[in-house]
Amino acid sequence: QVQLVESRGGLVQPGGSLRLSCAASGFTLDYYAIGWFRQAPGKEREAVSCISKSSGGIVYADSVKGRFTISRDNAKNTVYLQMNSLKPEDTAVYFCARGRRGLCYMGRSRQFEYDYWGQGTQVTVSS
Repeated sequence: QVQLVESRGGLVQPGGSLRLSCAASGFTLDYYAIGWFRQAPGKEREAVSCISKSSGGIVYADSVKGRFTISRDNAKNTVYLQMNSLKPEDTAVYFCARGRRGLCYMGRSRQFEYDYWGQGTQVTVSS
């Protein structure tokens, strides 16, 4: 069956870095977009970044531009999110999700375009 499994997050000091991975199984990653989302306590889930099926389309939320980098390795069925210069406001549960159309959608109202979600992993940025 379709599964998305995020790597373990963790506790990082402000200014530090962390790389998350999203391991996909049960489908061919090549044909789908993968998005990264996060949800902080008391806040709605928001899109962080997305990479389209061809990797030609990569988008970032304004809050992470220049600090986060998304990439994919279709041979390994894995998508990565490299997070640098982390800030306390990046603290959240991070999820990866499959974009069913192969394209990226960042708006909150378009989260229905993602049909399978990982279980989430906690990232805490604190000194």
